[in-house]
Amino acid sequence: MKSDVYKFEKGEASVSRISGEVHKVAAYNGLSHKQELRLNLLSEELLEMLPNLLCYGAGEFWIEAKGDDYELHFNLELDDVLPTIERERILAISSTGENAAAKGIMNKIRIAAEIMLANYAQTAGTTSIVYSESPYAFYDMGMFSDPLDHTSVWSLSQYRDEAKQNTEEWDELEKSLVANLADDVVVGIIGSAVKITVKKSFK
Repeated sequence: MKSDVYKFEKGEASVSRISGEVHKVAAYNGLSHKQELRLNLLSEELLEMLPNLLCYGAGEFWIEAKGDDYELHFNLELDDVLPTIERERILAISSTGENAAAKGIMNKIRIAAEIMLANYAQTAGTTSIVYSESPYAFYDMGMFSDPLDHTSVWSLSQYRDEAKQNTEEWDELEKSLVANLADDVVVGIIGSAVKITVKKSFK
């Protein structure tokens, strides 16, 4: 099943109207109170990113359920091509300079989406720029090619595997609500749309 699709205009920061959707999905699918709580916490974490991302275009949010597998979707449609000033502002975030915004898993997910937006605008439709130096090494750590649609995506699961080699990154993961509750978070770009999917199975 697929929930109602909520549309957000560019710059719209209010996410309060989504608060009841998780409850409806949980009730429809017979989730326990504990399962509903986990799905709600993941939704809240995802929605906290929206005000930062909606400055780049309009967005949509919905929930999909297939059996015991749930996905929270947020798609951001980029407004045409980013103007130069916007590209420079985003790329400044993803430079190798000091930036505390790269701390925390949800900030990393948001910045992965912003890097893809900037790269798409800068390279006319690809996301091939590499950020291998700290503090943005997390971006490369989570990147892989999706064989299903032949695009590059950033995956929390991939990042989690890579972070096992790094004590600081692993400690941050262990403290993250999303990293502990979600099975995966995938950030990809198709055309001019950035897609963020939070996956959770209750099997």
